[in-house]
This record gives sequence, structure tokens and C-alpha cells, in this order.
Amino acid sequence: MAARAVEASMAGAQSAAIGVAVHAADPVSGEGAVACLRDTPGITLVPPARRREADVLLITVHQTTEDIVEWMEQAATESTNPEMRIVLIAETISEHYLMRAVASGLVGFVSREEADRDRVVKTIRDSSRDRALVPEKMVGWLLEQVRTIQRTVLVPHGLAVGGLLEREVEVLRLLADGLDTVEIAKQLSYSERTIKNIVSGMLTRLNLRNRSHAVAYAMKCGAL
Repeated sequence: MAARAVEASMAGAQSAAIGVAVHAADPVSGEGAVACLRDTPGITLVPPARRREADVLLITVHQTTEDIVEWMEQAATESTNPEMRIVLIAETISEHYLMRAVASGLVGFVSREEADRDRVVKTIRDSSRDRALVPEKMVGWLLEQVRTIQRTVLVPHGLAVGGLLEREVEVLRLLADGLDTVEIAKQLSYSERTIKNIVSGMLTRLNLRNRSHAVAYAMKCGAL
């Protein structure tokens, strides 16, 4: 019995391990990253041929160039793991590339001068828990780019974050408060048919299953 319990515990730990694939600009950096992670509890190295399955892509380069950002975008497109995240080790990443990298899954950045084993492992573990670890300067860049998109793209087209229309957000907010179609129509001075059309159009356009899914989507993307 005890032996089976130990085996079950080991199997559970293995299944919960973070699968990490390493991509390096040069063989020396790649070998160093692999050596850093080998035999680390809770982390399993994924061979390059199976990087599509990885939970985390660890990219180590000197400079973040256009080629590296394009590689991130390609890796994100090819990934079979919807939870895949990217951790980047580099001297820096420019504001010009940051939003594209984030859109590809970048959630962790470690400067090369600070990339010791403990910091890299902590960043990998935190990234798998949806914790973003990037310098404050980069957070400021991202916030400014989000404000620019809001001001120049979303607002002029009557859109909120997540591709939702302003009136869709109004309806979703009332749905989240527990109102039904009749009550929402009365609250917004719309007909019941209009409310149904708004909800139906939103579900179809955003490929959402039902009203509850739509509310959850709006909350997740920050529209509510």
C-alpha cells in the first residue's frame, strides 16, 4: 500500500511539472539554460522537436531583434498548448517590440546580467501561474500603448476592450447583475427584440456559447 501511495504521489508530481522548451540564439546560451534547469524539481525539459507542447518557452538571446519577435509569433501560432507562456532572457527589449511579444505570450523578462538560476526558475514558475514578471519601465510602456489603443482605435469605433461594443458592455453589466431580458430592455429603453439581437450578435461574433460565457469573457478581458 505504502509503495503504491509513493508511486501515485510521484506520478502526480510529474504530471504537475512545468514543461519548458529552451530556444537560444547560440549553442552556449542554450546549453547553459538547459544545464540551469536540468534536475530542477517541478520542471521538465521539453526537447525542441516537441516545443509546441511546452507550458513555457524560455528564450535566451543577447538582443531582441525582429527575427526573435517573429519567432515568438510563429511559436505562439504553432503551439498546441493554449496555456503556453514565454519567458525572455535578454539585455533588453525595445518598446517597439514589447506589445507584439506580449501578444505572443510573453509574461516574464529577465535581464542577462540578473539571470542567475534562482531568478530564472522563479520567473518560469510564476509565469506558469499567470504572474507577470517584467520591469516597471516595461509595465509603463504597456500601459501607455493600451491607453493609445483605447483612445485612437477603440473609442472612435464605439468598442470596449475584448472587441465588445459599448452597448454590449451595457447589456452584459446588467446580465451580471442578474437582470433578465425584459428588465434589461426596460433599464436601457430598448425593445426586448433589440436586447436579444444584441446578445445574439455578440455571441456569434465572439464565438461565445451563451450569456454566462459572455459575462465571463467580459470579466476576464476587463470590460466589466
